[in-house]
Amino acid sequence: MMTNQKPTWKQNLKGWLYVLPMLTIVAVFSLYPIISSLAMSFYTEYNFFTNQILAIGFDNFKYLWDDALFHSAVANTLIFVVGVVPLEVIISLTIAVLLNQIKVLAGFFRTVYFLPFVTSIVAISMVWKWLYNKDSGLINYFLSFIGIQSIDWLNDPKWALPALIILAIWKSLGFNIMLFLVALNNVDKRLYSAARLDGANAWKRFCHVTVPMISPMTFLIGVNAVIGSFKVFDEIFSLFGGQAGPGNSAMTVVFYLYRMFYEQNKYGIAAAAGVVLFFMILFVTLIQMWVSKKHVHY
Repeated sequence: MMTNQKPTWKQNLKGWLYVLPMLTIVAVFSLYPIISSLAMSFYTEYNFFTNQILAIGFDNFKYLWDDALFHSAVANTLIFVVGVVPLEVIISLTIAVLLNQIKVLAGFFRTVYFLPFVTSIVAISMVWKWLYNKDSGLINYFLSFIGIQSIDWLNDPKWALPALIILAIWKSLGFNIMLFLVALNNVDKRLYSAARLDGANAWKRFCHVTVPMISPMTFLIGVNAVIGSFKVFDEIFSLFGGQAGPGNSAMTVVFYLYRMFYEQNKYGIAAAAGVVLFFMILFVTLIQMWVSKKHVHY
């Protein structure tokens, strides 16, 4: 029998004790680093090894405001997000819909598409370096059939960012496809039957039944894709051999943060860049949540 009695303090204490281990982990490994980074962003003179704070202020943010390299990193990051996220969602959904129609060897094809997600980014980058090779790469070989001359993907500043976008989309397809397949399999088949009775063709069934019913999963994938794209680093480091592309043409905010912290030992500036990145992700995520209230159907 259900009652409306409020839980006693002992019951509340018991509940908090259950979640205490996870709260401790979140506090130590998530909240504390965020607060520490926010504080460090105001350290204008700081001894990292002795943890001595000699001066504080807004000089680190002023430095970012005046730094042309940071401006380029922000622009490249935004271009990367805009280039990756929509294509990532659209291509993943398209492949998932096609795979959902396959009955023979369905498990095999799903495994093939999922492999890139569980493969080391270093191994993936080695393969893509060969694919992007100007003289013997497979991509330029196929482009030659349609009259396009060889592109120096990894050494031409104009093509470094597009090469990175292609790699990032390909790598993330597998996981997104699996999520879309789960969503597609959970759509009530009776809705499709009702749509057929109303005379809806395959395209209308997809637009008016499939898309609304899987919109929560689409929203989840979109948010994950945005956050992952803003934090891109491994692909850049592996594809360009530890550099941010030719002439820093693939420099992103996270790579800028890495360079300032680990290479130039400018810890305050690196922390300030991290704070800027945090608010960039937060702003875009809030916009996504606002849009989802109108277009996501639960």
